[in-house]
Amino acid sequence: MGKPVIGFRTTFPLIMRFNDDTPFVGQTVDQVEARGKWLLIHFSGGGILTSHLLMNGRWHIYRQGERWQAPRLAMRIVIENKEYQAVGFRVPVARMHTEKSLARDLHVGRPENDLLSEEFDSSAAVMRLLSRRQDALADALLDQTVLAGIGNVFKSEVCFVMGLHPFRAVGTLTREEATATIACAQKLLRANVLEDSGDMIVTYRGQQRRTTHASDPGASLWVYGRTGEPCRRCGESIRRRIQGVDARVTFWCPRCQPMPDGSDVDG
Repeated sequence: MGKPVIGFRTTFPLIMRFNDDTPFVGQTVDQVEARGKWLLIHFSGGGILTSHLLMNGRWHIYRQGERWQAPRLAMRIVIENKEYQAVGFRVPVARMHTEKSLARDLHVGRPENDLLSEEFDSSAAVMRLLSRRQDALADALLDQTVLAGIGNVFKSEVCFVMGLHPFRAVGTLTREEATATIACAQKLLRANVLEDSGDMIVTYRGQQRRTTHASDPGASLWVYGRTGEPCRRCGESIRRRIQGVDARVTFWCPRCQPMPDGSDVDG
């Protein structure tokens, strides 16, 4: 940051059109900001490049002349100054914003919604969560207007750690359960971004998500991706089901995460 951009490339036509009108070359990167699952790159000319990596996108930083660790065909965005190149590989979602248009984009989480932001307001987050009374809990946890930062993996893992069924309606939660769920999500996310998580959850920098306390890499998650395998706590078979408008896969243990009325959702 602070050094003039000397090169910019992208495969996104609308971003390239923005660059044609307001060239990035000669500008500086004033700030790089994470909001939940979104990465925001603020340019000195007022443009803000927002990108969401979903499951397969990656941003790499290289010194000039350093060999890329991903195929050039996977390149979607390149921003470079005299010393470094920032390369977005397989970035599926990217668009340009100004401050005004960003404020209107409900897909990009607000700083006060971001579980890892210093501006995060837990009390307000509890109110937002509880207002989604008709939504299934796991769907509400993925809503960026409720909480920013929880992806599909942590959605299932948070519900398991809390002992709450992911298809349970938010309206059946007590305020205490909602508060504890948000605190749990914040704890798991923080433990997975800190390089040294002390006596919390064992983490491996940049390697994989981890929610259990087991040091075995094969036992890093409680339920996600473990359909039919025995629950690490009770031995019951883990279930899976497509959930929500985005058809995300959800995993849970029917014994450790019972419905309040004793019913269950078929896996």
